[in-house]
Amino acid sequence: MTEHVVCKEEELEPGERILVELEGRDIAVFNVDGELYAYTNWCVHQAGPICQGTLSGTRTASFDSETLETTLKWEKEGEILTCPWHGWEYDVTRGDCLSRAKIRLITHDVRSSDGAVIVEI
Repeated sequence: MTEHVVCKEEELEPGERILVELEGRDIAVFNVDGELYAYTNWCVHQAGPICQGTLSGTRTASFDSETLETTLKWEKEGEILTCPWHGWEYDVTRGDCLSRAKIRLITHDVRSSDGAVIVEI
């Protein structure tokens, strides 16, 4: 595995991402509330540029069987990545697809060290 410095820490503020080419692959690094996540820019569905999609949240539902009421809640703001081609959604903090079990984005180890953001390929 090879380590690559992709940017300075201060260049990647919370809520932002950076897209770089490393060893012939497009890789994106996301800063979500100070935590770093790195993924190959490739959607599992039809190879769309997933990392160029929008970051937003998702709606969750809960059902109370006693009152028969459904409650909708907006959650994970800034943590849900949507593919710009066909709308597949992924949790950027885990890489999991929201609608399909066992489908995940291709992840890469990422860390900050001495003021630099480093991705391992």
